[in-house]
Amino acid sequence: MSVRELVVLGTASQVPTRHRNHNGYLLRWDGEGILFDPGEGTQRQMLRAGVAAHDLNRICVTHFHGDHALGLPGVIQRINLDQVPHEITAHYPKSGQRFFERLQYATPYRATVLITEGPVAGDGVLAQTPSYTLEARRLSHSVETYGYRIVEPDGRRMLPERLAAHGIKGPDVGRIQREGSLGGVPLDAVSEVRRGQRFAFVMDTRLCDGVYALAEGCDMLVIESTFLDEDEQLAVEHAHLTAGQAARVARDGGVRHLVLTHFSQRYTDPDEFERQARAAGYEGELTVAHDLLRVPVPKRR
Repeated sequence: MSVRELVVLGTASQVPTRHRNHNGYLLRWDGEGILFDPGEGTQRQMLRAGVAAHDLNRICVTHFHGDHALGLPGVIQRINLDQVPHEITAHYPKSGQRFFERLQYATPYRATVLITEGPVAGDGVLAQTPSYTLEARRLSHSVETYGYRIVEPDGRRMLPERLAAHGIKGPDVGRIQREGSLGGVPLDAVSEVRRGQRFAFVMDTRLCDGVYALAEGCDMLVIESTFLDEDEQLAVEHAHLTAGQAARVARDGGVRHLVLTHFSQRYTDPDEFERQARAAGYEGELTVAHDLLRVPVPKRR
C-alpha cells in the first residue's frame, strides 16, 4: 500500500527549545523517503519518529544556515554505518558546495555508501521518477535558498458508467488504457484526467515569485511562519514570513492543506499562528506543526 505523509522531526527556527528540535521533515512518498532540511539533532528525532536511514532516498537542503543543515553529518554517517543499499541523492544550493563537503566529512568515518550529489544552480527540474518530478525555485533569503516542489504525473480515472455504455468490461478495460482506444472508442470517452498530487516545501524567505510558484495548486504546502503578524517588520528585516503572509500565499494558490512551521522561540502560544492564518482568509486544512507529528497528504479529489 502506498503511503504519502509528512513526518515532522523538528519545528524550531534558529535555536531549539525544550519542546521543539531544530528543523527536519521527512516526506514519505509511496516507497521513497525525502528528507528536508536536517537540522541539528535530526538523527535522534528520526529514531523517536521510527524513521530509519534505510527509509531515505533523497536529502533536500534549502540553504546552509545551521538550523537547516547541521544535522547532515550525523545523518550521512548513519547512512554509512547502516550501509544503506540503495542510491541516496543530496540536493542543495550549488553556491554552498563547500559547506556540503565540510558537513559530509566533518569527522572521520568509514564510507560505505556513495551519496550522489545533485546541486541546484537555478529554477527547474532536478529529477524525474515514475512517481514524481522534483523541481526547485529560488527564494529570497540572506543566503542563496531554494524551495522544493514534488509533482505527480497526471493519470486517468476510468468512469464505470461510460465503460458500461460502450460495452467495455473485463480485460478490455486494461486494453483501452494501454492502447488508447478500442473498437473505435477513444480513451477520453470512458475516462477523465486524474490530476497528480503536488507537495511544496518553502523555508526561510521573504515573499517572492518563487514562493507563489511553489505553492500554486498544492495538495500540501509546508511553509515557514517564523513570526506573527505584529512582528512583520522583523520578518522583513530577517527575510522570513509571518503566519498571515504564509496563509495568504496558501489561500491565493488554492492549497488544500497548509502546514505552518519554523517558529521563533519568542512565541509560547502556537494557537495564535492558527488564529492569524484563519484571519488571513485561509479556509483549507490547517496544521500548526509540532515535533513528531505525522500529517497525511490529502487524498486525491
